[in-house]
Amino acid sequence: MPGLLGKKIGMTSIYAEDGSSIPVTVVEAGPCTVLGKRTVEKDGYDALILGFGTKKEKHLKKPEKGFFEKNKVEPAKIVKEFKNFNTEEFNAGDKITVEIFQEGTKVKVTGLSKGKGFQGVMKRHGFGGVGGTTHGQGDRLRAPGSIGQSSYPSRVLKGTRMAGRTGHSKVTVKNLKVVKVIPEKNIIMLKGAIPGAINTVVEIKN
Repeated sequence: MPGLLGKKIGMTSIYAEDGSSIPVTVVEAGPCTVLGKRTVEKDGYDALILGFGTKKEKHLKKPEKGFFEKNKVEPAKIVKEFKNFNTEEFNAGDKITVEIFQEGTKVKVTGLSKGKGFQGVMKRHGFGGVGGTTHGQGDRLRAPGSIGQSSYPSRVLKGTRMAGRTGHSKVTVKNLKVVKVIPEKNIIMLKGAIPGAINTVVEIKN
C-alpha cells in the first residue's frame, strides 16, 4: 500500500471546529526520494524503493554505494520498500511528499517501540506479585510465583510469561485518523499515539 517514511516529532493537541481538544502526534513525513523499483518481470512483485534522510558517502558500505551510484540518486539514511504504488508513474530521483495523504482518512503506522531493557514480570506483564505486603514475605513481593509443574510434564511450558527484555520491538497501530496535513512543512498530524520515542523513524501507510 502507498506510504511514506517519517520522523516522530512529538505529541500535542489541536482544537476541532466544535471546540473539542484532539490529542495528535506530529510526524515529519518525507519528502522521500524514489531510489529504485521492483518489477514483476524481474523481482516477482511491484514496489517502490523509498529513501528518507541523508547519509554521508564515507559511511556507506560498498554494496550500498554501488546501489546509489547505479540509480544516480543521493545516499539515503533509511531505505524501505512500499508496495501498491503505481510504479509506472515514478522514476529514480522523484520525490514523494506528504500530499499523498488526505485529511479525514485512516492510516496505519509501524515503528519501533520504546526500549525498556530487562524488566520483571510486574512491569512486563502486569502481574500482581506474590502474597501480601503484611505477611512477612519481604523477598517475594515482585516474584513471578510458580512457573512449572511437578511430576507431569516436569518442565516449564513454552510461552510462559517471565521476566525479560521489554520494548524495542516492531509495533503497528491501525486506523489512525489523519487530522491535519501541512504540505509546506512536510507535517502530518495523526489522532492518538504512535509507537516509538521522539525522532524515531516510522512507516505511514494508506
